Amino acid sequence: MNSFSAQAVKPQAGGVRNAMTIDVEDYFQVSAFAPHIARDSWPARECRVEANMERILGILDARQVKATFFTLGWIAERYPQVVKRIVAGGHELASHGYGHLRASDQDRAQFMDDISRSKGILEDLGGQPVLGYRAPSFSIGHGNLWALEALREAGYRYSSSIYPVRHDHYGMPDAPRFAFYPNGPDGLLELPITTVRLMKRNLPAGGGGYFRLLPYALSRWMMEHVNQTDGQAAIFYFHPWELDPGQPRQQGLNWKTRFRHYVNLERMESRIQALTRDFQWERMDRLFLEPR
Repeated sequence: MNSFSAQAVKPQAGGVRNAMTIDVEDYFQVSAFAPHIARDSWPARECRVEANMERILGILDARQVKATFFTLGWIAERYPQVVKRIVAGGHELASHGYGHLRASDQDRAQFMDDISRSKGILEDLGGQPVLGYRAPSFSIGHGNLWALEALREAGYRYSSSIYPVRHDHYGMPDAPRFAFYPNGPDGLLELPITTVRLMKRNLPAGGGGYFRLLPYALSRWMMEHVNQTDGQAAIFYFHPWELDPGQPRQQGLNWKTRFRHYVNLERMESRIQALTRDFQWERMDRLFLEPR
């Protein structure tokens, strides 16, 4: 078991609905590209997030799906119309930090500045409270659990930053699989990305490269298993660049990074459309937060 006490919670009643979440960042901001793309080159890069967001919002609007958008402050400053479009569509606006710095690469003061800055930008542009946060690359784990306390101090109500899997870049496999309060019911609510428990291991079942790699039928079965066997909401995530097979291809990547980023991009849009047909969806705040 993990090194902290956890009080499990279940989503609100009303049938099994799932949380659709989107991490709003562009292709050149992916953590795996950091050694290859200088941060100071970002403003000069071809930015494709606007067009990709329009595609996503169109898919969601067609099925009347409401989602949560974890948005970078960097993106919001440069493309305020993206934020306004999210809010106008009835979706939840949440924070992904300012400039896609991993929480594990910051000390507490730097992290506090990052999460406060992004929250302020998003609230100013969106005109609504920002209650949720997701760390870039799910970078909260045993080594920086203080980040959960910092998020609460900054005014956040929940985080979706812990992925209870084994992975070479992130993961906290001994964390609870479903919504829990790491520091008691008066603290921050943590909402882990969905996993399926098989053969004494947590297997990724909530999106990302795994969703693009695995057959859609298998991903659908895993989420159905969570809904029907575990009786829990699934939390699914993806990125705007995952629907964009025409994005500029980066040079100098190792085979693993190249495969993870580019595999099956051309299939992603149809798979997201299938998800919106096959499951019920809701915003994170409406699904998990009790009114206060």
